[in-house]
Amino acid sequence: MNERILELFQESPEAYVSGEEISRRLNVSRTAIWKHIEELRAAGYNFEAAPRKGYRLVSKPDKWQVTELLQGLKTKVLGQKVHVYGEVDSTQTIAHALVASGASEGTLVLAEAQTAGRGRMGRAWHSPAGKGIWMSLVLTPKVPVYFMPQLTLLSAVALCRAIQKVCRVDIGIKWPNDLLIKGKKVSGILLESSGEDERLKYVIAGIGISVNLKVDDYPEELRSVATSLAIESGTDIKRETLVQAFLLEFEELYALYLQEGFSPIRLLWEALSVTLKRPIRTHTPMGVIEGIADSLDDTGALTVIKGDGERIKVYSGDIELR
Repeated sequence: MNERILELFQESPEAYVSGEEISRRLNVSRTAIWKHIEELRAAGYNFEAAPRKGYRLVSKPDKWQVTELLQGLKTKVLGQKVHVYGEVDSTQTIAHALVASGASEGTLVLAEAQTAGRGRMGRAWHSPAGKGIWMSLVLTPKVPVYFMPQLTLLSAVALCRAIQKVCRVDIGIKWPNDLLIKGKKVSGILLESSGEDERLKYVIAGIGISVNLKVDDYPEELRSVATSLAIESGTDIKRETLVQAFLLEFEELYALYLQEGFSPIRLLWEALSVTLKRPIRTHTPMGVIEGIADSLDDTGALTVIKGDGERIKVYSGDIELR
């Protein structure tokens, strides 16, 4: 039914189509029409409604241009194999299944929308259709399992540098891997892994970027804490260009990491951080810790200096910038 409704609007581009006309042409009730219009809105179609005029299709959801994406890639491995989906529960779930079927390093999963996008610590991630980059990247680093936090920080550095280059916005990293613009979250990173004999078999790097969302695309409860690249830059961003830039940054930093270790990545992370030298508060298994975020150690843990001078290492968890 949704496709038939879209066909009616395509017959009269830019024109209003009354609910009565749609009802007559498709032989459905006005209530059913409203329901299908809402479904299309949820899928990324933008309709304008006017009393006594009906509905007008203002814009369609952006669709991944895979050929353009591949032609513009400058990587040797990452993103050379791409799987693109419409709506999925989570690109992470798809990527794990692809690895089980033999997917190689660099395999990229892209989705137009996620119904159950996963964030850190089991949180949901708002992933509307055609508005953002919802992707998962397969990696097979030959490093110990306990190096996972380093790879998380590397992912944040690669993404932050790519966004800086493509979008020209003032963006920084909140430990360990949230990307913030003016204190609001624009991207999240979730790494999931499988290990064997204390070595990583594979890692799935899940990346969610709020690219072209407008304020009205966010639920009311997220508007004070989340933003998008389009809102902050004042212009829509071409998603393919940003993915290309991210994969190239990641591939170059990943090669540097495998050759020279975490030290150069740590320096880059610290330069992009909005966390260091600031008062923070975090909940840990040892209880609530408050102090000044001082530095990263060689594992990627955050060193916090408490009020009494004691130095505490925080290995995981959320922090609150004070």
